[in-house]
Amino acid sequence: MRINIIKISGIIILGIILFILNIFIGSVMIPIDELVEIFINQSNKMHPIYTIVYNYRMPQSVTALLAGAALAIAGLLMQTLFRNPLADPSMLGISSGAGLGVAMVVLVSGLITGSAMSTTIWFPTIGISLSAFLGAIAVLFVIMSFANRVRNMSTLIIIGLMIAYLTGSITDILKYFSNKEDIHAFVIWGLGSFSAVGSSKLLTFSIIVITGIIMAFILSKNLNIMLLGDSYAENLGLNIKRNNIMVILISGYLTAVVTAFCGPIAFIGLAVPHIARFLFRSSDHRILIPATALIGMDLALFCNIIARLPGLEGNLPVNAVTALIGAPVVIWVIFGKTPKHEEQ
Repeated sequence: MRINIIKISGIIILGIILFILNIFIGSVMIPIDELVEIFINQSNKMHPIYTIVYNYRMPQSVTALLAGAALAIAGLLMQTLFRNPLADPSMLGISSGAGLGVAMVVLVSGLITGSAMSTTIWFPTIGISLSAFLGAIAVLFVIMSFANRVRNMSTLIIIGLMIAYLTGSITDILKYFSNKEDIHAFVIWGLGSFSAVGSSKLLTFSIIVITGIIMAFILSKNLNIMLLGDSYAENLGLNIKRNNIMVILISGYLTAVVTAFCGPIAFIGLAVPHIARFLFRSSDHRILIPATALIGMDLALFCNIIARLPGLEGNLPVNAVTALIGAPVVIWVIFGKTPKHEEQ
């Protein structure tokens, strides 16, 4: 227990350092003394440094922190539910559904108005997030309806993959008929970014994500029971079908929200649970859920720093950075380097 507390403390300290670096590092380097002055004396709101910190870097850092935690927890839930070390939040087609939602709005706008929806005022600020969220939720409800009918989780994985292929195919067709401006906006959204939320939507995003994370914490006991197998779980009074639906709902909800606001962010949900298991050498979700959330925060903050290193014109795609870290972890898992879960 003491070792786990030390590890958790170290991860939290690392997160604080990374958060400060996210405020400090960027295309414009902010001197430490000016950064401290802005935090202490907030009266000069017209100062350029104040605008950079509070309107851009602070919301982006908080978004990365929450998105990293949400995706990491969603990945942990999926891996536990399907008992598959390579499961991740996108495997049920929810991210593809979000992409379809954006593509549907893009195409419909072009057909009805004859002009690019991405050039309107509301679309970049509200339209992308709303259409992506509705598309993701629609696919989530389809998955849940199938989850009520199938008992074998492997069958549900196949259904999820087929839905992802189907939505991806429709999205490609819709892109073919769209305006060049809208295709560009869709591609930019698909690259993933923590800067899309901004200060205007940060409170809404924070409340929605934190609600989902709290629901995941409530499931800790049931997730531990699931590890014993369906027969033992039923003998202990766990309603398997209802519990599976709850896991899918919470994981899908977290994935839908992050995808809607930030675009599809890959590998965090897949890689972070394995890092948490390796560091804490436990399968107890009362330990793994907070550990996974904190490591997900750290990884997302680190990737956000890399994506906007000084000297880069604009931000690198977050997916390009997360893949550099996530892909080696996947290879490590495939070759059986993940430790056994001796502790409960």
